[in-house]
Amino acid sequence: MSEITETIQELLAVVGLDAEYRNDTLGLLEKGNSRYVRDLKLNFTSTFTSAHLSEKECALVALSIAVNNNNKVLTEFFEKQSIEKGATAEDVAEAAGCASLLALNNVFYRFRHFTGKEKYTQIPARVRMQLMSSPVTGKEFFELMSLAVSAVNGCEMCVNAHEKSILGLGATEERVFDAVRIASIVTSAGKVLY
Repeated sequence: MSEITETIQELLAVVGLDAEYRNDTLGLLEKGNSRYVRDLKLNFTSTFTSAHLSEKECALVALSIAVNNNNKVLTEFFEKQSIEKGATAEDVAEAAGCASLLALNNVFYRFRHFTGKEKYTQIPARVRMQLMSSPVTGKEFFELMSLAVSAVNGCEMCVNAHEKSILGLGATEERVFDAVRIASIVTSAGKVLY
C-alpha cells in the first residue's frame, strides 16, 4: 500500500467513511500520488482545535459551512462532532439555519453592493430573519457563524458588517480569524470528501 493510499484511509477513518471509499477527486489524488493528501489530512484534523473557540464552537462553525456547501459527508460528520462536543439539537439546527439564512443575505446584499445604486437600498428587503434576533447559541457566536458563511460565499458587505458586530459584542479578532480559518479548511476538505 502506498503512503498516499494509507493517508487517504486515515482521513476517511477520521470522518467515518469506509477505507475503500473513493470518489472522482480522491481517485485523481491517489492515482497521481499527490503529496497534497497529507496536507489535507493535517489541515482537516486541525479544525478541531483553537485557542479562541471551544471544541463545540469549532464543530458548529464547521457544520454551518458544511451545510452552506451542501456537503452531505461533512454535514453528517460535523453534526455528530457538534453533539459529541456538547451541542444541543437546537444548536445544531441553528447552525444549519444560519447557513441557509446567510446564503439568502449574501446573495441579496452582494447584489446591493455590486450595483452601488441607492435605489436598491431604499426598497424594503421583505425577507424574514427572526433567527438572528435571539439566537440560542448567543448573539456573538451567531454573528461569528454568519461571518464565516459570508466569507465562504464572498459577500464583502456581509463580512464587514458581521465583523464589526462581533467586535462590538466584545469578541477578539483571534476568534474571527479562527472561525474563518475553520471555514476555509472545511470548504477545502469538501472538494475532496463528498
